[in-house]
Amino acid sequence: MPRFKRILLKLSGEVLMGEGGLAIDPAVTARVAGEIADAKAKGYELCVVVGGGNIFRGLAAAAKGFERATADYMGMLATVMNALAVQNALEQIGIDTRVQSAIPMASVCEPFIRRRAERHLEKGRVVIFAAGVGSPFFTTDSGAALRAAELKCDALFKGTSVDGVYDADPKKVPGAKRYESISYDRVLADNLKVMDASAIALCRENDIPIVVFNIREPGNLAAVLAGEGVSTTVRNEQETVNAGL
Repeated sequence: MPRFKRILLKLSGEVLMGEGGLAIDPAVTARVAGEIADAKAKGYELCVVVGGGNIFRGLAAAAKGFERATADYMGMLATVMNALAVQNALEQIGIDTRVQSAIPMASVCEPFIRRRAERHLEKGRVVIFAAGVGSPFFTTDSGAALRAAELKCDALFKGTSVDGVYDADPKKVPGAKRYESISYDRVLADNLKVMDASAIALCRENDIPIVVFNIREPGNLAAVLAGEGVSTTVRNEQETVNAGL
């Protein structure tokens, strides 16, 4: 796996949940912050996007009768809460951070300004992007892909509860095959549940590799960044062929 310098880490909101059903578990959030701190200590520039599914999932609410745009805005506000929780956990262990929101809320965090975000990264701060793209009908996956493109990130790392991309749901299909490397086009054609299609397409257009790994395993972020550990890399066709898929 190539060495990356600047990465965007996309975390699902569910990653912050604990065993007791807490939407944001302080102990779990502290462990995730430790993962980010370990990676930063190795010299990586890090920006983070956290989903909001542990608090409110707009698409699910819309399916139950909420007006879609309203539900999506509520989901965006949930991501701001998660971003502040991660910021708090990072700063408690001495990591300088900034939260930037696509929906302006000056009393809570900065508005998203690309040049300011770049400056924060250059100064060694972890930048946490909240509120998706600031518009309904887009997921936080799309927000992560957009920010990765805007900040010229070398890769987008998606931390989930599975250790890569499979040809079927490994929780339901015991013999599901995990890919070491797979192309963007194959992910889209086979409708593999990596990220939503618009996020995959945006990464493909900007040649941003997507690395899918299990963030719940302690020390895994730093290990995968170093080319160790278990993960799947989604990248362009030629690179996939060269990797021996």
